[in-house]
Amino acid sequence: MSRIAATFDALKKQGKKALIPFITAGDPDPQLTVPLMHALARAGCDVIELGVPFSDPMADGPVIQRSSERALKHGVSLRIVLGYVAEFRKTDRTTPVVVFGYANPIEAMGAERFADAARAADADGVLVVDDPPEEARPLVAMLDERGLDMIFLLSPTTTDERLAQVAKLGRGYLYYVSLRGVTGAANIDISDVAARVKHVRGFVRLPVGVGFGIRDAQSACAVGAVADAVVIGSALIQEIEKAPRDQVLARVARFLAPIREGLDSLSAVKA
Repeated sequence: MSRIAATFDALKKQGKKALIPFITAGDPDPQLTVPLMHALARAGCDVIELGVPFSDPMADGPVIQRSSERALKHGVSLRIVLGYVAEFRKTDRTTPVVVFGYANPIEAMGAERFADAARAADADGVLVVDDPPEEARPLVAMLDERGLDMIFLLSPTTTDERLAQVAKLGRGYLYYVSLRGVTGAANIDISDVAARVKHVRGFVRLPVGVGFGIRDAQSACAVGAVADAVVIGSALIQEIEKAPRDQVLARVARFLAPIREGLDSLSAVKA
């Protein structure tokens, strides 16, 4: 059982929902990335999505685009990102880390070399935004051989045919994008998300995480009531962006505390 699967299995037994933050590696400062990952784990995050900065992040809104730009100015590459994962693993052997990015950096490194490097770094999963299931089979096979999970994105427009493909190829969990458009969008429709998640579960047994439009404890709890995990990216990066360098870790902890508490209250209500 992978570290991601074991995490979700433990959460399910406890009746708890997963909290999954997204941060861009190297933002706001390369020296803060690993301490920030540890701060996320201490704040009760269950899986960390570590973004690979990219010059043309087509699925990302302005907040995450700016974070990529800041990281790229520091020269942060895919290889450096995997180095952060390896450094994090020296003292945290339990929190799963998903390397989250676009296909171009992986292709530039070479898919097999990337898979080897991700395994050597002790990453747990890979999410490639622009690698649909129709094209992902070779990478999925390489990751499977190395015990790494391939995470797929789903959207409100995902067809049943593609859901069937994802059911065969997906590992770990699925990331359902709750809104049409780019990251950082607002006005999430919980009833629509609930209906769509129910539909997805008719095809796939993997846990379903929902992201886009989640900005605080209230929206996180609304989503957590209908999904297995809540993914927070743009709102978290905004907190990082606004904080002075020496206050980033504390600000992140303050931001996440009510969200973690709110999600935990859902299991208390069910109990």
